[in-house]
Amino acid sequence: MPVEKGKFPPWLRRRIVHSPKGDAVRNMLSGLHLETVCRNAHCPNVHECYCRGTATFLLMGSVCTRHCRFCAVASGEPAPLEGDEPARIAEAVARLGLRHVVLTSVTRDDLADGGAAHFAAAIRAIRSRSAAIIEVLTPDFGGQRDAVATVLDARPDIFNHNVETVPRLYRTVRPEAVYERSLAVLAQATEQADLHTKSGFMVGLGEAREEVLSLMRDLRAAGVAILTIGQYLSPSPAHLPVERFVPPEEFDTLRAQGLAMGFAMVAAGPFVRSSYNAEEVYQQMLSEGSRCDTK
Repeated sequence: MPVEKGKFPPWLRRRIVHSPKGDAVRNMLSGLHLETVCRNAHCPNVHECYCRGTATFLLMGSVCTRHCRFCAVASGEPAPLEGDEPARIAEAVARLGLRHVVLTSVTRDDLADGGAAHFAAAIRAIRSRSAAIIEVLTPDFGGQRDAVATVLDARPDIFNHNVETVPRLYRTVRPEAVYERSLAVLAQATEQADLHTKSGFMVGLGEAREEVLSLMRDLRAAGVAILTIGQYLSPSPAHLPVERFVPPEEFDTLRAQGLAMGFAMVAAGPFVRSSYNAEEVYQQMLSEGSRCDTK
């Protein structure tokens, strides 16, 4: 659907719901001085997720060293790491009673290991307090295999790294990232660890259908088992504009094509994000049985 400034199609209109449970989640996170990608990335699902008693934790502060033109997270010079952050996240997981935890982070190119050891510390801290499934959504760590290995050695259950868009648009959308480097990170996770590998991307940025299908084939070749596809929504006039609103039926087609390619699970829809309904996506994959060799 063509984009008309200031207007959204019917399928992207959503009523914002507040609840005492959502307020309690916000207050608890604030009290523990924890950041979430839900809030920092202006996620359209933030109110729904908080009201359901869940959130996606944002490690290593709220300032990113990269300048992706689709992302609402602030860019600049980050603060030093907080050594007690993993323990505070584990405390939040315990208080919320989470059965499925999603950990993500800003990109920290200022750190020698890109923050990989901090990811590992957070995984271990959660393991000491909870039996929850742990899903990590990591940056590319500058392509450092040792850094990726540090996270994998901490034994998360799901390793997610998003490619975000088709390779032709990388220079425009995420100029400091490298498509082939992201594929290599995903392939390493598939080869090195006994876990499920996951990735996701946005549509509506000007990509062509064949480019999308080629991207999906590349992800499958890298061993990705779980795929998420969602509509790009511009966080502000300073960010990249939306080129097209993709109708729900096109997402249904992409999901069917992804399953035919051999992905174990494909979540595709206008409001789909990597961590949105992550527990439900994972459990549905397990209940339906693996459609692919997830290794």
